[in-house]
Amino acid sequence: MPATVVVGTQWGDEGKGKLTDLLAREMDVVVRYQGGHNAGHRIVVGGEAFALQLVPSGVLYPHITPVIGNGVVVDPKVLLDEIDSLSAKGVDCSRLLVSGNAHLIMPYHQELDRLTERFLGKNALGTTKRGIGPAYADKSARVGLRVQDLLDPKIFRQKLDVVLHEKNLILSKVYNRLPMKADEIAAKYLDVYAGRLAPMIADTVTFVHDALAEGKRILLEGAQATFLDLDHGTYPFVTSSNPVAGGAATGSGLGPRDLGRVVGIAKAYITRVGAGPFPTELDGEMGDLLVERGHEFGTNTGRRRRVGWFDAVMARQAARLNSLSEIAITKLDVLDTLEEIKVCVAYEAGGVRYEYPPYHQSVLHDVTPIYEVVPGWRSDLSQFTRFEDLPREARDYIAFLREKIGVPIATVGVGPGREQFVRP
Repeated sequence: MPATVVVGTQWGDEGKGKLTDLLAREMDVVVRYQGGHNAGHRIVVGGEAFALQLVPSGVLYPHITPVIGNGVVVDPKVLLDEIDSLSAKGVDCSRLLVSGNAHLIMPYHQELDRLTERFLGKNALGTTKRGIGPAYADKSARVGLRVQDLLDPKIFRQKLDVVLHEKNLILSKVYNRLPMKADEIAAKYLDVYAGRLAPMIADTVTFVHDALAEGKRILLEGAQATFLDLDHGTYPFVTSSNPVAGGAATGSGLGPRDLGRVVGIAKAYITRVGAGPFPTELDGEMGDLLVERGHEFGTNTGRRRRVGWFDAVMARQAARLNSLSEIAITKLDVLDTLEEIKVCVAYEAGGVRYEYPPYHQSVLHDVTPIYEVVPGWRSDLSQFTRFEDLPREARDYIAFLREKIGVPIATVGVGPGREQFVRP
């Protein structure tokens, strides 16, 4: 049975954690295939909220083997703290596997991330300053340290000495900061982190292929989303990896023919964190209302998210970039109080109508959204458990989105809880 991929179709924060948790009940393995702890997935189970950063969402099911794939960058301290936090809540993390080929986030990555963002000033990218980008940069430059290096202290120290020599020159000569000490870094990573992580480190590529050969069901979970993709997002206001469905293959070690169902996920409106273009962005009272009702603050950072009307132009692009089989719409209930709802169906710039995002960033920054207006339902959706029982206006809104996106809508979220969804 081919693997299933879950991918965000907007700028992240669409509710991938909840959808992954929903789909995981039918799976045997859940693999996180890219990103770092800059992406938080929030799941509410029995009224208790679980904020996951690195551990795959499937960990909440006892039958699931959660896997951190080779495409992820791992901060060992964050991972161990997250494991301890989950364990304190009664979640068994003993099944967790971590790819030996995943790259490590090092202290100099975090320091350089903070310094670079500060020196960019008004041109800052809006990074979470957690070392994600610098870690991926070192991976591409082939000077990164990998999780497997924790198992060989000699190799770890040799690699650290080489890369730290260069990083310290940058820290001292460019940013006027004190150099970092290799002994202190090595002591923490080798004496503190390595011992606890060693039982989890595995050849995850072989594991997922063996699982597939045994007929087990595999779910591939991305972080961030399509328009934060390094290649296909609103560059340079993007992440440093490939959240699109194609990235699921490279980030897990599965081949393209091993991927089958691709499930996209989008909010019934749209949000963004950090800088970058946002054609349908809302300010003022309407923006404040969506932020308040949707609790639009970052799971990890607490930063207020920017909000806007649903953008079908982006959704159509995401559908073709990811070869979506279906899409899930979340947070429909956030729109409960509105008398009317706008949907961006196209862009206009320079007298040209765009059904898909213009490739040139200068044009994208200047587009005007073309809206169609649909009536709201002004009633509480959280009480419903069947799609056919929703108010007609809510059902019509979902039908309208399906028409404009061109992809079947298979799941609709009507509240934050684990079971608060309906199926059209």
